[in-house]
Amino acid sequence: MLVRHGETEWSASGRHTSRTDLPLTEQGRERARRLAGALGGGRFAAVFCSPLLRARETCELAGFGEVAVTWDDLHEWDYGEYEGLTTPEIRERDPNWSLWLDGCPGGETPEQVGARADRVLQRLRGAGGDAAAFAHGHILRVVTARWLAMEAAAGARFALAAGSTGVLGFERETEVLSRWNA
Repeated sequence: MLVRHGETEWSASGRHTSRTDLPLTEQGRERARRLAGALGGGRFAAVFCSPLLRARETCELAGFGEVAVTWDDLHEWDYGEYEGLTTPEIRERDPNWSLWLDGCPGGETPEQVGARADRVLQRLRGAGGDAAAFAHGHILRVVTARWLAMEAAAGARFALAAGSTGVLGFERETEVLSRWNA
């Protein structure tokens, strides 16, 4: 189970947010509380959470704060010099920029984020049962792409709304996307 944190002021305005540690908006908190029902009080073998406030707050409001283990590999893509900027603002500097292909100056490349996503998947697979990860939109999209044996850049095709979930699963022995943006 992948869980994207609820809305923040920056996610609502389209600003790239990685290292800036923002709280949820009231709407984000309400959505996080509703996740408790969507997660069905699920019994997970392991619950992991990004160390950033927005993910931790979502995890706590969804009812998993006491059992979650914070983990740096679930941190959002490091946007480097593009932190706090919107895509149109970035494209004023570089009209051909693509996060998924170029990464960010002073931040992470797609390959670096892909390597983190592979470590996340290895740990989730080793959880001994169903696991949940509370994190951020772009890292979770890369985790999904890597689960499906795709390059990190394929994460561009898996938009994940704030405060929503996705389920990675199997159809027989094949890794599949079981549910998305729930």
